[in-house]
Amino acid sequence: MSDQHGHAGPDHPLERLIFFSDAVFAIAITLLIIEVHPPHLPHGASPAAFLQALADLGPSLFGFFVSFFVIAAFWTGHHRAFALAGRYSDKLLAPNILMLCAIVFTPFATAFMSANLGTLVPSALYALTLIVTGLLSMWVTYRTTSPGIVRADTAAEAIAQVRIRGIGVVLGATASFGLAFFIAPLSQMGLLTIPLWQAILRRQVHRRFARTAA
Repeated sequence: MSDQHGHAGPDHPLERLIFFSDAVFAIAITLLIIEVHPPHLPHGASPAAFLQALADLGPSLFGFFVSFFVIAAFWTGHHRAFALAGRYSDKLLAPNILMLCAIVFTPFATAFMSANLGTLVPSALYALTLIVTGLLSMWVTYRTTSPGIVRADTAAEAIAQVRIRGIGVVLGATASFGLAFFIAPLSQMGLLTIPLWQAILRRQVHRRFARTAA
């Protein structure tokens, strides 16, 4: 175990920061399903009525699944970034707290979007929430992989690969935000471009380091 002034390996403050962050992610991702209220039908209702009630939950379930995997993607990026951290620094606190604030806001943005699926303002707010969260996540990742915090034995390409993941999220969320103003019902489809952006960016980083090595 290390102290914040420079011994190698994770230290107590760093572990507390990671544990706290994991707990916030877990709570936020759980709150998503709490916003999906199961239908209550009178005793003796027909199977068709139950099926219709479940179908009426379609927008809420759609929002749940989209945001579940979005928050999971942010947690994955957070996990990968802190896996490279070797030391604690107070510089991690502000960006991490702000990013967690955006994560906690996501269930509200999801519920607002789901209750008004296909309309401009809720779709734009949801996309904007993801843009802000993505930018804050990039800030956290940058700080975590900065000299003095990142493990000294971490390869430069590994740092670059972790950092570009957030850019792909922001680009996909920006595409979603733009679609909200033109085709609001298809706004969330912009999020499907996130894996594509990330694959393109990862390949560019790999090629850059390959050329450098050659």
